[in-house]
Amino acid sequence: MRKPIILSLMFYVAACGSGGDQKRERPTPLVTVGAASSYAFSDRYVAVGTANANEQVSVRAPVTERITQLGFSDGDYVQKGQMLAVLAQGQETASLASAQARSREADQQLARISELHRRGFATNASLEAQTATAAAAKAVANEARASIGDRVVRAPFSGQVSLRRISVGAVVSAGDEIAVVSDLSSIKLDFTVPETMLSNVRVGQEISAKAAAFPDYLATGKITAIDPVINPQTRTVTLRAILPNRSAMLKPGMLLSVTITSNTRTAPAVPELSLVREGDTSFVYTVGTDLKVKRTPVKTGARDGKFVEVVEGINVGDKIVTEGIVKLSDGATVRTGPAKAGGGPATAR
Repeated sequence: MRKPIILSLMFYVAACGSGGDQKRERPTPLVTVGAASSYAFSDRYVAVGTANANEQVSVRAPVTERITQLGFSDGDYVQKGQMLAVLAQGQETASLASAQARSREADQQLARISELHRRGFATNASLEAQTATAAAAKAVANEARASIGDRVVRAPFSGQVSLRRISVGAVVSAGDEIAVVSDLSSIKLDFTVPETMLSNVRVGQEISAKAAAFPDYLATGKITAIDPVINPQTRTVTLRAILPNRSAMLKPGMLLSVTITSNTRTAPAVPELSLVREGDTSFVYTVGTDLKVKRTPVKTGARDGKFVEVVEGINVGDKIVTEGIVKLSDGATVRTGPAKAGGGPATAR
């Protein structure tokens, strides 16, 4: 009775062992296929620059004197020629009045001598002497008038003034600062680039800049000057760009991140996710008409968002695998399906 049972168990085990040795066929990989497209790329270099006012000057006292009047408040916008401060001028006013009186007296005396000379009762020498005296008196009066003008401090151009740090009644010495006037209609942005970048920059080239204080505000402008001298210690060259500042958001002294765009070109492009990297080598899987994939080496260039420039290896229009590259091998047959949300083949821009 036991022999039939043992034989049955042996046949069952043998049958199970032979079924486990059979290899299971792998399902054909499902991938998304797209075409390499034409895309606009450009080289970008990011630098850091310092904002400066279009024009800025520290208005200072021309003489040592007491302030009798101020014509601005903190942060005011002033027009060119507007009075900023008046210094005491009592002594200068008295000197001007005296000089003007002497000038009038000299002119009257010159008129009398001129009449006598016309009638023959005055010599040429006396006429010339009085003419010189009248001219000297006018010069003294003009000097006194200029001295009074020096005591009225005016804005050299239109702009915003700094916070006021002086008051009426204070005595200022010659050279003391009264106010800083800044023209903020545009910003001069100075930044440096390596000397190796000189071939990629030029006067008139557009740049963009952002300030940490206003992350959503992108300022654009143009390079207006390139320093002809390279810094021998840092091997960098200073560039200057002008940024319109109509809203006056940018302030002198701000640190700005500058982006320079150059060498704009159109080239074949593939999605970033379609690349396979092994060391310094990159590959894509091209798809033939028979739905077999080929591991194709490519030379890549610039990157812009989700897309990568292909310098060598494939052409615009070549079919490539854009999703599902992880499960592929060279020469494998694939099935194609729709792209997932948020992915898909490269599209031309």
